[in-house]
Amino acid sequence: MTDFETAAARVDELTGLLNHYIYRYYVENENDVDDYTYDMLMRELQSLEEKYPQLLRPDSPTHRVGGSADNTFAPVTHTVRMESLQDAFSEEEIRDFDTRVRTVCPNAQYVVEPKIDGLSVSLEYRDGVLVRGSTRGDGDIGEDITANLRTVRAVPLHLKEELPFLEVRGEVYLPRETFEQIVKEQELRGEKPFKNPRNAAAGSLRQKDPKITAQRHLDIFVFNVQQIEGKTLTGHKESLDFLRALGFRTVPFYTKVSNIESALAEIRRIGEIRHTLPFDIDGAVIKTDDFAQRARLGSTAKFPKWAVAFKYPPEERETELLDIEINVGRTGVLTPTAVLSPVFLAGTTVSRATLHNEDFIREKGISIGDTVLVRKAGDIIPEVLSVVKHDPNAPLYQMPRVCPACGAPAVRETGEAAVRCTNPDCPAQLLRMLIHFCSRDAMDIEGLGEAVLETLVNRGMLKNAADIYNLDYKAIAALDGQGAKSADNLRAAVEKSKGNDLARLIFALGIRHIGQKAAALLAERFGNMDALLSASREDILTIDGFGEVMADAVLQFFSLPQSRELLEKLQKAGLNMRSLKEVKDMRFAGLTFVLTGTLPTMTRNEASAIIESFGGKTASSVSKKTSYVLAGEDAGSKLRKATELGVPILSEDDLLKMVQE
Repeated sequence: MTDFETAAARVDELTGLLNHYIYRYYVENENDVDDYTYDMLMRELQSLEEKYPQLLRPDSPTHRVGGSADNTFAPVTHTVRMESLQDAFSEEEIRDFDTRVRTVCPNAQYVVEPKIDGLSVSLEYRDGVLVRGSTRGDGDIGEDITANLRTVRAVPLHLKEELPFLEVRGEVYLPRETFEQIVKEQELRGEKPFKNPRNAAAGSLRQKDPKITAQRHLDIFVFNVQQIEGKTLTGHKESLDFLRALGFRTVPFYTKVSNIESALAEIRRIGEIRHTLPFDIDGAVIKTDDFAQRARLGSTAKFPKWAVAFKYPPEERETELLDIEINVGRTGVLTPTAVLSPVFLAGTTVSRATLHNEDFIREKGISIGDTVLVRKAGDIIPEVLSVVKHDPNAPLYQMPRVCPACGAPAVRETGEAAVRCTNPDCPAQLLRMLIHFCSRDAMDIEGLGEAVLETLVNRGMLKNAADIYNLDYKAIAALDGQGAKSADNLRAAVEKSKGNDLARLIFALGIRHIGQKAAALLAERFGNMDALLSASREDILTIDGFGEVMADAVLQFFSLPQSRELLEKLQKAGLNMRSLKEVKDMRFAGLTFVLTGTLPTMTRNEASAIIESFGGKTASSVSKKTSYVLAGEDAGSKLRKATELGVPILSEDDLLKMVQE
């Protein structure tokens, strides 16, 4: 055998073996191989695919880690409409549903299953291989998110039976434990946390970069056959059993019943156990089992007549507010947290709940000692709904005007709800600031995660971001869980970060109101840190998209002696202080381009880079302010809107001619 033939055989072997391990672990909850062996097999497969790109298969498990980033999601027209369900909120409404069904189908039987609270998606397979995944959208048109769905480990890339065609519907969700960890990390970074697991799942699936989706550890339950060729199925329970045999993770339990009272009994049972489940459900679904009966029952303009969703009411409890604690975030915001007399709520014992901010406390009229009504937002995050019992002589709680961590003044600025510590060196802000500084979108220092940073801060090894570039790697190697190899990897990551673009550094500094996009605009406008430090308010306001609040935040940050001192230390440590973005000339200055469709020879990222290198901007939506729409094959609604508004349409050739002139 030639080297190529040997590699091809090994790729086939590794693909089958790794997909089997993934199925056993993520679908059947069985671990057939230790982590090290799995990682070594995956690394071997990645190495072979890099050496022989033509051997990269559609069902390769290497897709699970996420591919290259894209700019947009192409529209997908659903051949079979992805319908929503009519909601019922009482047992009487469920009985009414049964009456309507039995008027047409007197011998109807039902399947009752939990209603997973996530994002509905379609998965399409040809000859047993996943070829496309899409969102539900409006039921008729969704978005192509194939690359992101490949990162969901429970999504089979190759089925156990190679049917000519199969389309299934499933619900992508975020397990509660994963959601709680993500929220904890968001709070440490001073970011606005996801409200509930469903929002987190939806946001994760629509990430432009599949690698970010892969990091969120999403899961899926498949619950419906939309289309099938090569197999005849007559009922819902039969179809779920078949999907499970194909390798799908189906809804975790489903029960077939012959009458509505048995269905209601199952709904009550699911309601009793729902808080013990490791995932969120927002109800239970009753579906007519027989597919022929479903066809006779049909659908309304909005809902199928053969199914209904029973929605459980949110659980609420009364308890005493014992105290209010104040936590200080990365940006110095003082956040009040209610300390409660422990109460059992939605499956767990709750002793703390968010109070949001000063306005929330005033609106609810909250005092320490009140009896308050508490529930879990999205059945996850405890929140105070209202005051049930209040001592009229008790004073309303007042937010402190001194930081509890450092004693510096805490102020509430005009137009803001937050009370904020004024000391940039506040120790309570240090860990959160460092987590942000090292994060993927900022300086991207792999190896300096939350746990390691917390250890280094607690040991006094990090007092500010500049200390990262003067770490004692021998001391780090001696820390529990580290070692010489980890210390060497960290050293390499720290050194690599010195060469980052100026935009990353600006974002990493954590300037209020300055996100990634604003940081990139500042770097592009001023070119280097010295020019930015010398910029006036008027200079900053010339940047399109910058308002007075953002400009003032930048000026205030760089006017602080602590900020100047930090930048001097970072510069001495060898960090790049210049924009690496090459601007050839400004022929596209003031012009905004919207890209849509598939271009013949370049990606949209490459086209965007060309436009920006000549001073232009790209945007995601078409408006009257759009200068040009760059359209490729399969351009959709953006092209239609551009035509309606009279926006000039460019091809790839048109763009290249414009830059070659």
